[in-house]
Amino acid sequence: MSRFLVTGCAGFIGSHLASTLLEAGHEVAGLDAMTDYYPRPLKEANLAGLTARSFSFAEVDLGEAPLEPHLEGVAGVFHLAAQPGVRGSWGESFAPYVRDNLLATQRLLEASAAAGVRVVFASSSSIYGNAEAYPTPEDARPQPISPYGVTKLGCEHLAAAYASQAGADVVVLRYFTVYGPRQRPDMAFARIVHALATGTGFRVFGDGGQSRDVTYVGDAVEATLVAMERAPAGAVYNVGGGTEASLRDATEILERLAGRRLDARYEPVAVGDVRRTAADTSRIRSELGWAPATSLEQGLAAQLAWAAGTVARQ
Repeated sequence: MSRFLVTGCAGFIGSHLASTLLEAGHEVAGLDAMTDYYPRPLKEANLAGLTARSFSFAEVDLGEAPLEPHLEGVAGVFHLAAQPGVRGSWGESFAPYVRDNLLATQRLLEASAAAGVRVVFASSSSIYGNAEAYPTPEDARPQPISPYGVTKLGCEHLAAAYASQAGADVVVLRYFTVYGPRQRPDMAFARIVHALATGTGFRVFGDGGQSRDVTYVGDAVEATLVAMERAPAGAVYNVGGGTEASLRDATEILERLAGRRLDARYEPVAVGDVRRTAADTSRIRSELGWAPATSLEQGLAAQLAWAAGTVARQ
């Protein structure tokens, strides 16, 4: 049994990761700033499932709190805390992205390097922007087209700087559109399943032809655990589900599963949204032996069932 620190543990991926670690018999120290990017009750519901005695939680702002005490006795850090979202990162609202992504990551890297603790950092496919090749390999030129993507790329540069100059042990994972139960409510799949579960309308940004390489949360968690255990220091991996689907394709699957039609309203493409993502995952497959195991239909069925159950309890 080991003790791990999970930042962003009240969030979507963080809560699933913490749960999996606890189920495997590990101790988990969870940190989360509980920011208002989406409603606090949703994050509290995520935390409610982490009831094991080997779980501890602290509401901590990584941008200002002393971090050294939280690193005592931990075998590794899963750094998932961040200010998410492409559309919200423009204009006046950019400041939280600087603080919660760049500053928070810099402070955590500083403390982790001093403590000699490995960090697995959750980056994003947003660093590729409109990629120069599909499927996109890790050595493709990064060209983010949103301030959010710029901050995630900046965090990767910070990781490389601390690795070369301070001996930090950091592994970077570039997640490609993670979905599943408890997905952030602003994400497209979450909004679709909520609309189908409640019979309300759905706003489509664009024509529905935009496509994403989507990754089921259970598969993303497994990749994250394998990276902590087996990845060489300084490694960078794409984490993609191996299924590229358009929003139209996903909607058709969900309509069939739900047995009803979606009331969709089409609006202009949001600034900073890319047209396509597709992950080349050959590196993580060959070096770490990881491969996604969940089909798109299986994953969407699980997310739809979770959303329906949530609505029924309200």
